[in-house]
Amino acid sequence: MTTIVVARHGETPWNREGRMQGWAPVPLNDTGREQADALGAWLADRYAFDAVHASDLLRTKETTERVADHLAHEPSDASYERAWRERDIGVYQGLTYQDVFERYPEFGLGEAAAAAADRVPDSGESLVDVHDRVTDRFDQLLAEGGTRLVVTHGGPVYMLLSHVTGGDIETAVLDNHIDNCGVTVFEGDEPRVVDRNVREWAD
Repeated sequence: MTTIVVARHGETPWNREGRMQGWAPVPLNDTGREQADALGAWLADRYAFDAVHASDLLRTKETTERVADHLAHEPSDASYERAWRERDIGVYQGLTYQDVFERYPEFGLGEAAAAAADRVPDSGESLVDVHDRVTDRFDQLLAEGGTRLVVTHGGPVYMLLSHVTGGDIETAVLDNHIDNCGVTVFEGDEPRVVDRNVREWAD
């Protein structure tokens, strides 16, 4: 049976400051590194992964390297892919969520942004664009089968939840929350959600 385990990256300074990261090369902070180590140990006790995939952005690469240290995989064996990147928020990258919510609500995280899923920020991409690239790659992994780990970002997890549950992007963005290193699990060739934002590794 196909199992795809999807984890968000560990905490960064911009997460702590409430800034929109997009594709910025933001590293993990001390908390994020501790989270990634704990996640790796927890995953190693529960899964034997056939392959590890990750976003090629800095914060996900650092998370993946620390997680892989606990698995039967070398960090260099992971497949780092643009398909798993967070949304490119363009000119709004680095602004706080509060600034964007107040000045450019269609590109924040609230109802206005969810309802404007097809809007493209300057030099960025729409939520629909993110949905399409993430779900295309997910469907490829389903076809390949096996047990796979994907280390990505909050936005792509929302898109996968929308894709698998048959819901719309707006509902997925508004009704879900994914913590740093939160784990969401999809099982089956016709996948279903079996776990969502699990943080047992933190116990």
